[in-house]
Amino acid sequence: MTDEKWMREALLLAEEAAADGEVPVGCVVTLDDKIVGRGRNRREKGKTALAHAEVEAIAEACRTLGGWRLWQCTLYVTLEPCPMCAGAILNARIPRVVYGAADAHDGACRSVVRLLELPFHQKPEVVSGVLEEESKQLLKRFFTELRREVREPWKKKENATLKQERS
Repeated sequence: MTDEKWMREALLLAEEAAADGEVPVGCVVTLDDKIVGRGRNRREKGKTALAHAEVEAIAEACRTLGGWRLWQCTLYVTLEPCPMCAGAILNARIPRVVYGAADAHDGACRSVVRLLELPFHQKPEVVSGVLEEESKQLLKRFFTELRREVREPWKKKENATLKQERS
């Protein structure tokens, strides 16, 4: 039940990312029964490849806890970490990773490569599929809308006008 509780917090951050035009991925880092780091995708707004949800959450957790070793923490993320984020997880010494949806394109925990299972100094426990359907649906809605905007750019303007009129 606790895994679902924290994954719901990560999903809220993913929804914020989607509302901001970012790929909807959210992440929280917990210690005991408290969130010590939050992150969401900000690559488009930040114009940087490094602004992944996991990297943001790990950075905030390090600031909150006053050190880079997160050896007692758990990381919850809505989408399977990519190789860069898996590397950040290893370097931060996070012992447990929980994710929602698998990533068939860039997943580095199980889908494309099992980076976290290689013989590094640290080998985190990986739990997959927590609130998987909710995570998948959020991504699916985002990309469906994005494709429609690309095919029918005038609808984006119509939607913006409707939102302004409602305000």
